[in-house]
Amino acid sequence: MHRLFIAALRAGICVALSAGLFGQLVVLPATAADEVDRFPPYAPFAVPYTAVAILGVLCAQVALVATWALLTMVERDAIFTSRAFRWVDVIIGSALVATVLAAGAAAHLAVAEIPSPGDGMDVLGALFAATGCAGVGAAFTMLVVVMKGLLRKATELRTEMAGVV
Repeated sequence: MHRLFIAALRAGICVALSAGLFGQLVVLPATAADEVDRFPPYAPFAVPYTAVAILGVLCAQVALVATWALLTMVERDAIFTSRAFRWVDVIIGSALVATVLAAGAAAHLAVAEIPSPGDGMDVLGALFAATGCAGVGAAFTMLVVVMKGLLRKATELRTEMAGVV
């Protein structure tokens, strides 16, 4: 893979990690506080939902760090080794945890009596967003599992070819 392409990917990972950290420390807590100020009955839900959102962003950050490690392995032409599977497992695990968090939030939003200003569309929108995140997370997790199988097959073929040559 071209070094410039890897450098661009790493720059994107740095930007995404920084944006995630800013979101975790500033945006999510401030947004929750603003919502509670705007509609005080949200107060009991602000901390748990903010914590779930912060953990979801953390899961994405963990996956980005694992992707960085995989890029390093690609750069060193060491991607077809057993060490790569550990990093792929980290990505799968973090995606699975984020999916479970989103599914849990969706389930809670579906059954809880959460007050809503006006017509209740705020809670309905949050339910659809959480359900969508859970669906995308499940699809992403399954995709990475399939890609891990392809990596395993490619690693086996490379090892076999090295033995023949």
